[in-house]
Amino acid sequence: MRAVLGLISRNKGFITFMLCMVMFRSAIADWNVVPTGSMQPTIQIGDRIVVDKAAYDLRVPLTHLSLLHRADPQRGDIVVLDSDAAGERLVKRVIGVPGDQVALRQNRLYINGQPASYQPIAVQGIRDDREDPARYAVESVGTMHHAVRWSIAQQGHTQDFGPVTVPAGKYLLLGDNRDNSADSRYFGFFPRNEITGRATRVAVSLDPANHYLPRGDRWGVALP
Repeated sequence: MRAVLGLISRNKGFITFMLCMVMFRSAIADWNVVPTGSMQPTIQIGDRIVVDKAAYDLRVPLTHLSLLHRADPQRGDIVVLDSDAAGERLVKRVIGVPGDQVALRQNRLYINGQPASYQPIAVQGIRDDREDPARYAVESVGTMHHAVRWSIAQQGHTQDFGPVTVPAGKYLLLGDNRDNSADSRYFGFFPRNEITGRATRVAVSLDPANHYLPRGDRWGVALP
């Protein structure tokens, strides 16, 4: 026991540092690895994203208990949440806030009856599967503008959803990769208290399709 206490005493500085890091990552800022393509092209597989854990609430470290409410997620925010319905951590975009009416018609988004406009774009740096080629466009509704992806193989397949009205205290979240995302179309509305932070930028990016070599052009890129 004396030897154990001596070891702890000699390493108390390191232990204190590690505890502080755990608290910081839990309550202030963190980074997450993105293993799937559900947010392509905005977030690519292998991106490590920076998450502002204090964007909406100051929480008790290692819990979802809010000490101070700072703001609510806004339409267009990319949020990180610990979803009970999905049973895992998710990264999705806020499409509908409480009170919004949201619908998809042939994959065209409508918010409160206003249809989104779509400007086709070319996207560099993403290796689409030969069996799942894609087309890309900038989706714009009001002040929300971001790129989305559709699978060409599913072109013409009806992708209808809603209309639904987002209830109080909940949010409608979608992936930017519209044909390959498990989101509110599958899990329903997500409670506000499950949203733990806002994704702000790519910290580093490693390409799993190229021996995990760095994608230098994505380091530090802000997330729209």
